[in-house]
Amino acid sequence: MFVVVGVTGGIAAYKTVQLVRLLVKDGHEVHVVPTDDALRFVGLPTWEAISRHAVTTSVHDDVARVRHVALGQSADLVIVAPATANTLAKMTAGLADDLLGTTLLATTAPVVVAPAMHTEMWRHPATVANMATLRERGVIVVGPDDGELTGGDSGPGRMTEPEAILERALAAVDGGARDLEGLRVVVSAGGTREPIDPVRFIGNRSSGRQGVAVAMAAADRGADVVLIAAHVDDGPLVEACAHPRVRIVRAGTAAELGEVAAIEADSADIVVMAAAVADYRVAEVSPLKRAKESAPGDGITLDLIENDDILAALVRARRDGQSIVGFAAETPGEGETLLERGRRKAARKGADLLAVNEVGWERGFESGENALAIIDASGDLVASATGSKRDVAEVLWNAVLKVRGSRAEIE
Repeated sequence: MFVVVGVTGGIAAYKTVQLVRLLVKDGHEVHVVPTDDALRFVGLPTWEAISRHAVTTSVHDDVARVRHVALGQSADLVIVAPATANTLAKMTAGLADDLLGTTLLATTAPVVVAPAMHTEMWRHPATVANMATLRERGVIVVGPDDGELTGGDSGPGRMTEPEAILERALAAVDGGARDLEGLRVVVSAGGTREPIDPVRFIGNRSSGRQGVAVAMAAADRGADVVLIAAHVDDGPLVEACAHPRVRIVRAGTAAELGEVAAIEADSADIVVMAAAVADYRVAEVSPLKRAKESAPGDGITLDLIENDDILAALVRARRDGQSIVGFAAETPGEGETLLERGRRKAARKGADLLAVNEVGWERGFESGENALAIIDASGDLVASATGSKRDVAEVLWNAVLKVRGSRAEIE
């Protein structure tokens, strides 16, 4: 396969050396097209040595072969990694002031971009709008991941690792990236908040990142997605709002989420309940803030009542052909394993798949990484995943499609 790898001016360019190496080792013909700024991070001799082809940034080199359009015309796949905010803006505007720009305009091959920038730049309204436009045009976006950035910052903006970029890029060529085309998907994300009074609530530490990653992965694979957002961090939610295939519906409490889920699931092919839903709510919500002086001494006592089991209700109302996936955040106690707890919950819920992840003070919630064990309705382990929440989401969707395919074969 003829692959063009565009490299732009970001520190993450050093990772792209490994990406090119992996492509070459797989037997692909790789042509690297760096920008002038990219060569300030990784030099031209490195790209030539790794790719085994001459490298240039100029549209004026090799004019006889019309190289400035020939690369794009010949490409079976174009990957831009890292893709800086500046490059994404130029792609959106259709600017072609260098070899990479002309190559991108001249190609009809799948285009994959791996954004890399500081969090503030990624969340800027201009970048958000540019990403929405590029996605509408069919550009496949890989990442960015949430993690440590240069300068000591941390947050979404870290370039996805080369192995994951390669996997997603090759899937795009094989058609695997659109394997949810024509399906309607409902995903819940974030944590519910159960009010105590107008000021306070019972909640949890869920950021909603995993649920949003599941929704974004489905949308990028061709599905039309409804994201039911409870309390979700602003960053992931902004990105989801910009995706042309994602519609956001807000839900604050468990009761609200249950109502919305029942409505949206009625016409859905696949439902993934990734939200962290409160098991209990306050029996009597105070219309006024509970003041200290109204409860002297040892404090106050809250009467809690159990919320309805949303996942179980969706399973009971499931239509023929509909797939339902649940999530279970667990903290296994002494003498039991994560899978044992997950299997007991899977037996109670009856969902097609249950994604079980271990949570704690420093894992699962409020983290860019996650680890899932995915079990089916009979309790068998069908898949496991560790890595960024987007990587985990891709593994989950592969498992969902496998289960749906197995069911179709039986029917």
